[in-house]
Amino acid sequence: MVAPLALMGLSAATNAANGLLETINNALGANGTPAASAAATKTKKTAQDFEKMFLENSLDRLVANTGAEGPLGDNGTGGSVYKSMLVKEYAGEIVKTGGVGIAGQIYRQMLQMQEKAHVG
Repeated sequence: MVAPLALMGLSAATNAANGLLETINNALGANGTPAASAAATKTKKTAQDFEKMFLENSLDRLVANTGAEGPLGDNGTGGSVYKSMLVKEYAGEIVKTGGVGIAGQIYRQMLQMQEKAHVG
């Protein structure tokens, strides 16, 4: 049970790191100058995507033990698919309404990393 969860966490962290590196590389132009507005927009979206992924994972674990009855149950055909779709929509709406603050912190950290990459 622990190994699949650890692999899922490692995979999510790898995907986030790859997105971060891609954002930093794309933020720098051919001559090394930042493409300010496009880079900021992409950086913000990457931070929000990370927060959404985090919330999806958290909410998925929250509804994992809701039982087999009701709208979130795994009873019938497609119950688990419905549950996963609902969790994704909830996470997306939470991020749209301001999230839990992770995206803002990640955004600021990514901007600092971009500035260091530009200066160095």
